[in-house]
Amino acid sequence: MLAGTKQAKAQPSGRPIRLLMLGDSITAGYGLARGEGPPARIEALLRERGRNVTLQDAGVSGDTTAGGRARLEWALADKPDAAIVALGGNDALRGLTPAQMRANLTAILDGLAARNIPALLAGMMAPPNLGADYGREFAAVFTDLAAARPQVVFYPFLLEGVAGDPALNQSDRIHPNPRGAQILAERMLPAIETLLDRVPASAPG
Repeated sequence: MLAGTKQAKAQPSGRPIRLLMLGDSITAGYGLARGEGPPARIEALLRERGRNVTLQDAGVSGDTTAGGRARLEWALADKPDAAIVALGGNDALRGLTPAQMRANLTAILDGLAARNIPALLAGMMAPPNLGADYGREFAAVFTDLAAARPQVVFYPFLLEGVAGDPALNQSDRIHPNPRGAQILAERMLPAIETLLDRVPASAPG
């Protein structure tokens, strides 16, 4: 359990709140054993805090925002009560334009809003080798979308506290190792709890 945070109130009995995590290989736990990836670690932390939540892992390795947009309807088939959108890393790695990413993320967030599904948008940063201008435009996509949608919980950088640390990443220096996945989950937890507090009380049942 995280030190310095309040113990969350236990959720009412009944079915768990269903929390979708729409992402790429980081969400999918690339290179990690089952149970070591971010969705599993987030679920474990939430349950430790009395949150009756089940994570729906919708991470697909190699997926871009376009891929996430294309499979949104499929991802919503299990009727999540809230959603985390954690895409964009592969857009940068493939050098796709920030304008394309903006259009795709807009469509995803609009699709969630149309179904009254509270959303958390996790930001990403572009690799420095793509240049400062690209990096600024890329980062602005996330901040602009969050500013235009105050109802969306914004977590500025998915890999905060993990990126760039060899001790927390696999040998490819891109994907978190088990300890990195745990830190990712711990750092995201306050924002995720804010998201869960926006789920209507009548949702589970």
